[in-house]
Amino acid sequence: MLDDLKYIHERDAQDALGVAAKQWKQLAYIFDTQISVGDPVLNVVLAGMGGSALPGVFLGSWPTLNVPFEIARGYSVPTYVGEKTLFISSSYSGNTEETLTALHEAEQRGAQIVVIAAGGQLADHARDNNYPLFEIPSGIQPRMSSFYFLAAFVQLLQPLGLIGEGRQTELAEAAAWLEKQADSWGADVPAKDNQAKTIAQELMGKTVIMYSGPLLFPAANKWKICFNENAKNLAWVNQYPEFNHNEFIGWSSHPVDKPFAVVEIRSNLENERVQKRFEVSERLLSGKRPEPFIIRPEGDTILQQLLWSSVLGDFTSIYLALLNGVNPTPVDLVEKLKTALND
Repeated sequence: MLDDLKYIHERDAQDALGVAAKQWKQLAYIFDTQISVGDPVLNVVLAGMGGSALPGVFLGSWPTLNVPFEIARGYSVPTYVGEKTLFISSSYSGNTEETLTALHEAEQRGAQIVVIAAGGQLADHARDNNYPLFEIPSGIQPRMSSFYFLAAFVQLLQPLGLIGEGRQTELAEAAAWLEKQADSWGADVPAKDNQAKTIAQELMGKTVIMYSGPLLFPAANKWKICFNENAKNLAWVNQYPEFNHNEFIGWSSHPVDKPFAVVEIRSNLENERVQKRFEVSERLLSGKRPEPFIIRPEGDTILQQLLWSSVLGDFTSIYLALLNGVNPTPVDLVEKLKTALND
């Protein structure tokens, strides 16, 4: 089925596969935005939900900030937000109600505001108030725009001295590298030679459970989001070593017949103890959970491994959508929820 190009084009009417293949271009996108702040920045808070918060998770692994950083996922902001907070309001649609509400609270506290959006109320509000606006190109789903946001973060944070020098160059170099890597997952590459297709076939009909270490957690989290939204296939995510302190025990008992598929992203760049925890846990849970599908990321750096793993997850989730007989692009139930909330 996944080698039938006619079937793929019919099901993937909005070309999610094409969007996935071109994501590397997002990393080299240049925003025409001038950045200046008043008070010294002592902490950074990013307000966002879903696919618009996802890129913020990357910042904990790469490029990492030299001041405290937190993601606010909801209607309110941390109590410490104030005049020395750089507050990033992030919403692809620009109409996310939680993010808009959090922005108004941050304004009341005198935070230094920056907006990242593709349009909507948030972009209008930024223009009306002369806030720096990193305007993302529109026309794709938020979960597939993560690399635009990552490029925006680097172009925002590097001039302010909040991340190390040279990150923008590193990102551009990684984009060229990623383009070649993604070629092997395209629709025209047969399943026997296509890692993304092979994994999707193995996962079909199962609830997917993603695990990784802390460094690759942004990629594992992206897999979880894309399985849910692209494939309309339930998935959740956790990371080592936290896994060993609770969820690890949950696998040891009921249900005996576990209708799950376990996928682990194991990076050679993780802490050595984390790497050993994967191996020991697999041995101790043998026969108590499905044997994990182990993903070993390509790349010599954290950034390369994050990007490689993320795009592999995008392709895999899209192929799983096709196996599930669904269009990977729309999220109709989310739109129904928004309508119902406003009734």
